[in-house]
Amino acid sequence: MTWGDTDIQTLQRQADRRRQWGRFGLYAGAILFAFLAAFPFSWALISMFKQSNDLYVKENNPFWFNEAPTLEHMRLLFLDTNYLTFITNTIFVGLVVTAITLLIALPAAYALARLRLRWGERLGIAIFLVYLIPPTLLFIPMTRVITSLGLQESLWSLILVYPTITIPISAWLLMGFFKGIPMDLEEQAMVDGHSRIGAIARVVLPLMFPGIIAVTVFAFTLASHEFIYALAFNKSSAVKTIATGVPTELIRGDVFFWQSLQGAVILIAIPIALIFNAFLDRFIKGFTMGAVKG
Repeated sequence: MTWGDTDIQTLQRQADRRRQWGRFGLYAGAILFAFLAAFPFSWALISMFKQSNDLYVKENNPFWFNEAPTLEHMRLLFLDTNYLTFITNTIFVGLVVTAITLLIALPAAYALARLRLRWGERLGIAIFLVYLIPPTLLFIPMTRVITSLGLQESLWSLILVYPTITIPISAWLLMGFFKGIPMDLEEQAMVDGHSRIGAIARVVLPLMFPGIIAVTVFAFTLASHEFIYALAFNKSSAVKTIATGVPTELIRGDVFFWQSLQGAVILIAIPIALIFNAFLDRFIKGFTMGAVKG
């Protein structure tokens, strides 16, 4: 059986149509996903400037302004609450916890992955299992510990406890990166005259930069979003983080300040989204490399 030019052209047209429809489906799916992902933020952005009558009258269009926008709810957020203090506390706790996490998790992961420890692999799994213990089982004994140390109503109570959550999972992730870097590179650097620490600093750590970025973002995010410990340890408004300050001060009994709540969410979500987008490639590369090599 032979194929003529007309048959070949017909098959090519069919293949082109399939590719076009496939591309159309891909873009349509991406647009739909982007719309669904952006919809809550767009609705919150509109709601934060709505007047109360506009928000609560069910006949009004919930997705646009039926009455003139107002900044009254932003005034309440910034002047009647310690919102800026919450942000400052959150950044401080997140940065300190992240630094402590890297200082401990990096050498721990290196020792478990590189040094020929007899129980290294099992110890790595045990460290990861610690992360799976829910805080709801630990916040009561942890509260006793914090009270005994005199750290209640202090940001240092969070800085003391949060590394117990971030270090296990961070060390487990970093183990995968150390295993993914050939030992020969490190040994070659030592042959060239570097000490083990020098070889790690000059050869290993630059190759692990995506993993360090991933662990940094993970630890900072976990410390910033934690709720149970922050609520149990600190009641004073001056030492609250965003996770506890916003809901406790903008939900007063059965009164919900919805517009101010939405504004608090949007104002903190925008810079976080920009930071994530700036490091998105390295963040994804970090987690995927750690997962594959671990």
